[in-house]
Amino acid sequence: MHFDHRLAIAALKAGADGLRLNPGNIGGRKAVEKVIKEADARDIPIRIGVNAGSLPKKILKKHGHPSPEAMVESALDFVKLLEDLGFEKMKISLKSSNVLNTIAAYELLSEQTDYPLHLGVTEAGTLISGTVKNAIGIGLLLFKGIGDTFRVSLTRDPLDEVKVAYEILRALDLRHRGPEIISCPTCARCEIDLFSLVDEVERALSGIKSSPKVAIMGCVVNGPGEAKEADVGIAGGRGHGVLFKHGEPVKKIPERDLAKVLIEEVKKLAES
Repeated sequence: MHFDHRLAIAALKAGADGLRLNPGNIGGRKAVEKVIKEADARDIPIRIGVNAGSLPKKILKKHGHPSPEAMVESALDFVKLLEDLGFEKMKISLKSSNVLNTIAAYELLSEQTDYPLHLGVTEAGTLISGTVKNAIGIGLLLFKGIGDTFRVSLTRDPLDEVKVAYEILRALDLRHRGPEIISCPTCARCEIDLFSLVDEVERALSGIKSSPKVAIMGCVVNGPGEAKEADVGIAGGRGHGVLFKHGEPVKKIPERDLAKVLIEEVKKLAES
């Protein structure tokens, strides 16, 4: 069943800033012509959104399965159609739930076109599994210099998608927004409720846009040394902890006040 092109036209007339067309379900040339006419009249860009799960039947029959080559062929066929219609304000996405196929498809396409590429791993799943898939798929491509925009896909609140997106950019040193929290895994030396402490601090700092490095370590034995690159941090102990800056201890703090003191210090950094 083809996607009704009239819905796309209605979206354009309603003031959409951009439109995604899937070559596998938008319909034939006449339907595409009508959509492009409306988009061109309004100077609205089009994203050619190829999805491995809905490739055109002729391409799927030719390749046998939704391979990276099949996805690229679908995209380039649609690019040619739009160019034949005199329309060039477009970008392209090739999304699959298979991370390796996604990476391979974008690598192939990047060698054959100069149009902007929109990255994504579709139907990636829940918070943990989806974050891993997005981080590997999108992260690897960005590291190779492939991709202009991207969207993280999770079966979660869209705000979680944005958070994961920013962390991918941070990990690649492409963009920094919000404090970077460095925290250690638990071990036998940890004598504080590290999980709750990290959660409390992370929630309290969520509105900060600057990017100080904040360390939350489980013990005073290795904590300050392991997180010496942090701007500010705390290291826990039995009933107390230590506030440190750039690896140097500043003062001893009762355990009940660790989160409060650290949050205050980070906010001071953000204000300055």
